[in-house]
Amino acid sequence: MTKNNSVQSKREYEIGFIGVGNMGAAILRGVCNHLYTSEQISITDAYQPKVDELVQDLGVKSFSTIKSLVASSSTILCAVKPNNFPEILPEIASEIQPDQLLVSIVAGTLTETIESYFSANIPVVRVMPNLPASVGCGVAALTAGRLANDSHLDKVRLIFNSVGTSVVVDEKQMDAVTGLSGSGPAFVFLFIEALIDSGVHAGLSAPVAQQLAIQTVLGASQMLAQSEIHPAVLKGQVTTPAGTTAAGLFELEKGQLRSVIASAILAAKQRSSELSEENQLKFIE
Repeated sequence: MTKNNSVQSKREYEIGFIGVGNMGAAILRGVCNHLYTSEQISITDAYQPKVDELVQDLGVKSFSTIKSLVASSSTILCAVKPNNFPEILPEIASEIQPDQLLVSIVAGTLTETIESYFSANIPVVRVMPNLPASVGCGVAALTAGRLANDSHLDKVRLIFNSVGTSVVVDEKQMDAVTGLSGSGPAFVFLFIEALIDSGVHAGLSAPVAQQLAIQTVLGASQMLAQSEIHPAVLKGQVTTPAGTTAAGLFELEKGQLRSVIASAILAAKQRSSELSEENQLKFIE
């Protein structure tokens, strides 16, 4: 990905980050490494030591107030905790203009709720990233607000493609996205943990079992990503009649692995919906 060194907006900074915690900082590093130069990026956060660290590491510009960052940035990416968003939105609203773009990765906050704070027509894009963005292998789901168009979505995709890949979905699908890709890494970690423990139980040392388990999952995922072949087809390529893999798959099916995974995804989706409703009440209070 080539950095946009020659493309400069009317404002001093191409993108400004409000909140540089774990996820915000991960996206910031990806953007700084692959999309914009450090001179095109600004940040602000209530925790000044983190801001100072990133300014020192990356050479980005820091602002002491949200209003000054918003006034100077073409795109504003808000990565604050949901509890803080109702307090921060009025500050953003006091400065943001229709020629700017607001990107929110704040969990459980609808684009309609965000837009209600603005008297002007401000394009909003809501994003659900996931933890592997911290190693450049994340996947983010984007949904456009009422005033965001394809060019806005393209711009946001470039941002999140700097830390992995991205897809565009309807906002009503965001809870399902949370259940699958948002919570999914934890489910994969649990599966890998089970592989390691089972390997040890079968007689392998813990370090060897861990290396085998991690690389097996990584290699299988890369095969799927590169071949675009359905998982069932690749599974069949590993399985020989009456072989070791067939015996193991029989036990997994007998243990209803598919049903357990589906239940986990649906439970996470339901909880996401509940938390979203709880979060909306904070904007009403």
